Amino acid sequence: MPRRAPKATTKLEPPSGSRPRTTHAQKMEYRIGRGEMGVLTFEPYKSYLLPLWRFRTPDIARQSSTLLRTEFEQFGEAGDFVGMDMTRKFIQMGFTRAKRYANHKGGRKYDKDHEVLPDSEDHSDKADKLEASQIFKDMLEEIKKDESYLRLKEQFQKELKEYQKQRS
Repeated sequence: MPRRAPKATTKLEPPSGSRPRTTHAQKMEYRIGRGEMGVLTFEPYKSYLLPLWRFRTPDIARQSSTLLRTEFEQFGEAGDFVGMDMTRKFIQMGFTRAKRYANHKGGRKYDKDHEVLPDSEDHSDKADKLEASQIFKDMLEEIKKDESYLRLKEQFQKELKEYQKQRS
């Protein structure tokens, strides 16, 4: 079994570069999707936000969710719905992945035959991962109600519909 690096207290830093820039056509390729679908595939947002996403301990999850929330708000101020929704997906993924690690030691949910493994009841990280999951869940519930997010989402959906109509 490969050795893991020692657990260090990770200090997350806000991105040093400028926010992702995309063309209108690139943004029109974005799909809101279900849950966190597409979060690890839609560039340049993935590469920009991924370094901020961590959930190893509750303190790291708190830092991560706060930095992601800041990015969410800044995307909103710029009128960038795609950036806001990608950030929402990373926050949602923090909630679901931390929960998976709480329920399954090492985060493995499936065995080699794709059968669901039973939940592990007693492992050393369970409490930390549950707390980290709750931190992201609370943040997710907050941002889903954000007025600018809801307004920009509606605007994006109308714009996408019109864009698709023009292209057909």
